Amino acid sequence: MPTDEARKNAEALLQREKLFSDTIFASVPGILILCDQEGRFLRWNRSLEIVSGYSGEEVSRMHSLDFFASHQRPLLLEKMAEVFSLGEGSIEAGFITKDGRTIPFLLTGRTVILDGATFLVGLGMDISERKEAGMALLESERKYRELVENANSIILRWTRDGCLTFVNEFGLKFFDYTVEELIGQHVVGTIVPEFESTSRDLRPLMDEIVKDPKAFEKNTNENMRRNGERVWIDWTNKAVLDEQGQIKEVLSIGTDITERRRAEAQIAEQAAFLDKAQDAIIARSLDGRVLFWNQGAENVYGWKREEALGRTVGELVYADPCAHDEISQRVLADGEWSGELRHLTKNRREIVVESRLTLIRDNAGNAKSVLGINTDITEKKIIEAQFLRAQRMESIGTLAGGIAHDLNNILTPILMSIDALKTKTFDAQAVKMLDSIGASAKRGADIVRQVLTFARGIQGERIEINPKHLLQDLELIIKDIFPKDIRLRVSMPEETWTILGDPTQMHQVLLNLCLNARDAMPDGGDLRLGIEHYVFDEARARNLQSKPGRYVKFSVIDQGTGMPPEILDKIFEPFFTTKDINKGTGLGLSTVSAIVKSHGGIIHVSSEVGEGTTFEVDLPAMEICGETNRPAPEEAALPRGNGEMILLVDDEEPILAVTSQTLQAFGYRVLTASDGAEGLTLYARHQPEIAVVLTDMRMPVLDGATMIQTLMPLNPAQKIIAASGLDMDDPMTKLAGTGVRHFLGKPYTPGTLLKLLRAVLDEG
Repeated sequence: MPTDEARKNAEALLQREKLFSDTIFASVPGILILCDQEGRFLRWNRSLEIVSGYSGEEVSRMHSLDFFASHQRPLLLEKMAEVFSLGEGSIEAGFITKDGRTIPFLLTGRTVILDGATFLVGLGMDISERKEAGMALLESERKYRELVENANSIILRWTRDGCLTFVNEFGLKFFDYTVEELIGQHVVGTIVPEFESTSRDLRPLMDEIVKDPKAFEKNTNENMRRNGERVWIDWTNKAVLDEQGQIKEVLSIGTDITERRRAEAQIAEQAAFLDKAQDAIIARSLDGRVLFWNQGAENVYGWKREEALGRTVGELVYADPCAHDEISQRVLADGEWSGELRHLTKNRREIVVESRLTLIRDNAGNAKSVLGINTDITEKKIIEAQFLRAQRMESIGTLAGGIAHDLNNILTPILMSIDALKTKTFDAQAVKMLDSIGASAKRGADIVRQVLTFARGIQGERIEINPKHLLQDLELIIKDIFPKDIRLRVSMPEETWTILGDPTQMHQVLLNLCLNARDAMPDGGDLRLGIEHYVFDEARARNLQSKPGRYVKFSVIDQGTGMPPEILDKIFEPFFTTKDINKGTGLGLSTVSAIVKSHGGIIHVSSEVGEGTTFEVDLPAMEICGETNRPAPEEAALPRGNGEMILLVDDEEPILAVTSQTLQAFGYRVLTASDGAEGLTLYARHQPEIAVVLTDMRMPVLDGATMIQTLMPLNPAQKIIAASGLDMDDPMTKLAGTGVRHFLGKPYTPGTLLKLLRAVLDEG
């Protein structure tokens, strides 16, 4: 152990050689000391005094071990001996300050030899921050390990060439491997299926990671468990860099989304099924915004799915938003609603839908959304309307038939009586009145025919007609019955092509059009009637959906109030009328249209509000043109009988009386019966004398058809005339097989009856 004198000598030596100058001691960070082999201080820097809190004088009386706890001193002595033996060494120890604080220090020692004596130069560094950082790092690593091992996600680390270096506990259980079975294995063939198209080269994925090593690269892959089960996993990949900043490994965190993918696939499949539905299936939120819009909704409403999503149903399909709000409230209150609604398409076309709305609730029972299924029933409603109209027309036809039969039976004795009364009076005024009565009766018959024409399509006799005669007759009627402030203007060529048609029906067509024109001009105006000739070529006929050839055009033009487009589209519909109640039935123009079509013609109308209306009727012309003789009036001298006996059978007493009197007046003998049974009795008694049987077809007790079937076996050559107040389309076809060869329609005139009777008697 050096003596005090030796120590003093050493200090003097150091001082002389300036090995540890004040400058060196002052510039060294931390505590710098110089001590002998016993640990006694020879020199120290100012830092020792500052850190320890002791003054320089106090330090000079202290030993180097005095700054450390007693339990650490033996270890420090050993380390000091090691330094003197090996030349250097280091140790961590707690440095105790004057105020009792312990500071973790890293002590580093190195020996120096001065004049043959060995000394220790010690450096002490405060490592409090490093210790704290180390503890924090250890704690962080501990927590990281706990997080990784206890995570409910798959955590992998793998090298750039695809070999696994780490799999957490959750990942091992998920893929059903042990750590020994996975670590060092390539991901392809273990946790990634090895498809034919799969490469063990992971460079494409690595290239994405390399683009930005600090970024997270996400991808979804199909993976594989040990048993071969395929699963879908969402991966988040992050590069792990080495000290040089190069990619060392890749950290991948995966979440199993297999069930979600299956649910999405199921939803997609269900959505595909819903898209196959013809109905519009719409899901909307409680505030009416579209959440789902299937292909059927696109087809029904015209809005594409991307156009509809997020918008409100009210603005898309409802013409009246208030109706939408009201129905929504009812769905919320009752949970469901069904009924017919009028909706609008994208191009604002109105449609009728059968709607079924259901309130959808979540698992807690709270209202979540509304599911609607709408079926377009527009065409169905049109068909239903047409069917109801057809039923209505059928009912009208049946009713019209009964009315026609009764009215014709009523009109027959009137018409039969007029000619007889004319022969009994020479009063001109009386004759004129009888003519008026006859005209009214014929007009009544024409009305009956109009109803039958409309309701049942009864066809009249078709003859050659000169259009000029139709307008001439119409001109006389208009001048007699139309108001004087309606000025008639007629234009037609000198020679007109003839048409083939029913004169009564043609009169009816033109008169109906003129009556409508009169009603459209309450303040008067010009009414123009015209006839023109046209030839339709193939192109024009195809455009008009008609046949090519020659046509006669009738035009009726007024200066009336005109019609708006919405009215113009409906004027030919049955029962549609703009006239007040009791001023129109709505049958006129529909009847006109039916008659024109039955004659192979075309009717066209054009009109503007305030500008009047023009009706044009194009009818096929006959091949031969020229003047056609009008039907000649009945000759004054009607054919008479020669005492032939006529069996007259009718359940209408007035018809029996008048017809019997007329036949007797013209030289016939007459037997009368009020029904078929009575007629058969009379026929059995007078069969050899009876020349002709004239019988009504509809009678009580025994009708005409049954009576005819009974008497024909008695005399197959018996001449029979069937009469009926019910007009029939092609009556002889319907009477075929009964032996009847002649038909007399009611009401009939004496001339019609006598001419037919004479023709039947003159047959061979």
